[in-house]
Amino acid sequence: MNDYIKPTESELEILQLLWEYGPATVRQINDALNKKRYTGYTTTLKLLQIMAQKGIVVVDKRVRTHVYKAALQQEETQQRLVDQFLDAAFGGSAKKLVMQVLGNKKPSKNELDEIKSLITKLEGNKS
Repeated sequence: MNDYIKPTESELEILQLLWEYGPATVRQINDALNKKRYTGYTTTLKLLQIMAQKGIVVVDKRVRTHVYKAALQQEETQQRLVDQFLDAAFGGSAKKLVMQVLGNKKPSKNELDEIKSLITKLEGNKS
């Protein structure tokens, strides 16, 4: 994907739902969005139509109620967004980002164990 499309905050919210639950109708997506805050059905529909035009989602129109599916891969999208954020907010410094995150929110023991495991793995790859 050479021409990367950067999803807006609202588009990312919908993508998160599609990544988590899989393909869904406008009604299903709208109902899930409304669990956090009210979003009108027509607003959700319009967002999905725009996302389809941008290539962020694909639409299955074979049935009466169209089904939307994420066209962007979750891991690749998250990686690109983190890279952009890291460059823009932390001058490309992963250390500054990690220190900020760990200073703002206390990770659970399980999260710390996973972080330690990743560090150990990364150190092993540098040999």
